[in-house]
Amino acid sequence: MNAKHKRNPGTDLDLDWVFDARVNRSAVERRTATLPARRSVKKEWQAAWLLRSITNIDLTTLAGDDTPGRVRRLCAKARQPLRPDMLARLDLDGQPITVGAVCVYPNRVKDAVEALQGTDIPVASVATGFPAGQTPFPQRNGEIEQAIEAGAKEIDIVIPRNYVLTGNWQGLYDEVKAFRETCGETAHMKTILATGDLATLKQVYQASLVAMMAGSDFIKTSTGKESVNATLEFGLVMVRAIREYYERTGYKVGFKPAGGISKAKQVLAWQAMMKDELGEEWLANDLFRIGASSLLTDVERQLYHYITGHYAARHHMPMG
Repeated sequence: MNAKHKRNPGTDLDLDWVFDARVNRSAVERRTATLPARRSVKKEWQAAWLLRSITNIDLTTLAGDDTPGRVRRLCAKARQPLRPDMLARLDLDGQPITVGAVCVYPNRVKDAVEALQGTDIPVASVATGFPAGQTPFPQRNGEIEQAIEAGAKEIDIVIPRNYVLTGNWQGLYDEVKAFRETCGETAHMKTILATGDLATLKQVYQASLVAMMAGSDFIKTSTGKESVNATLEFGLVMVRAIREYYERTGYKVGFKPAGGISKAKQVLAWQAMMKDELGEEWLANDLFRIGASSLLTDVERQLYHYITGHYAARHHMPMG
């Protein structure tokens, strides 16, 4: 992750700030309802936004049947997410367009690192008992060490949701801070809140603040395994916490929605929210990522439609 800003070192835990958090659910819902329609973009502008979105994707496979071959195919797609003929039609022939990262389980990090050799695409690994975070601390912390040793440059940790649900903010802060120390200067850390498992939007806001105070480089909505994953409502609450943290501390923290984002139309709404709430800088992939597996196929189909006027069959744009 080639950040163009100073990395968030974290702060002391400020419980007054956490307890003072307020979220108006109806206002959040009204605001997010306006995003898909009010910020609609068309034609060449839409194509430009979709091209940018490719660079924000953490191309992900987190399945029980992941194999070295499957990871290699995913990495081939990460290296060349658009067909050469499409790049030529878009006047981008020869220009490097790649995804933001490839995200895998710790056991598959070595496969991904080898497949991406010679590129600047980082490998991200989930860790800390993904997706539930219910294993003992030494095991969860050890997963970070193992993933880094295998070559991961980004670590997506999960928080124990019980800390949030019981209001144990000190416990949450201490664990996330310990994970950040294990990541050190070698790997950037994304903290997954598993928003669908939290009880209220206020808890999402509070957990976001604590995760940033503990030194998270990114905060991320979901594991993709919860019954409810990334929603614009969760996202708005989290990016406003990011904005408040930046205003108070001067440190920029990134945002990653993940889980259930599979359509190009969805990603345009997320981009609109980032631009409106945080500004143009937060559209770059050092501050905005999208965790997805099938999204890239739909983005590619929409760009093909822009070029040709009709949609290609999905089998013309395989993942690898």
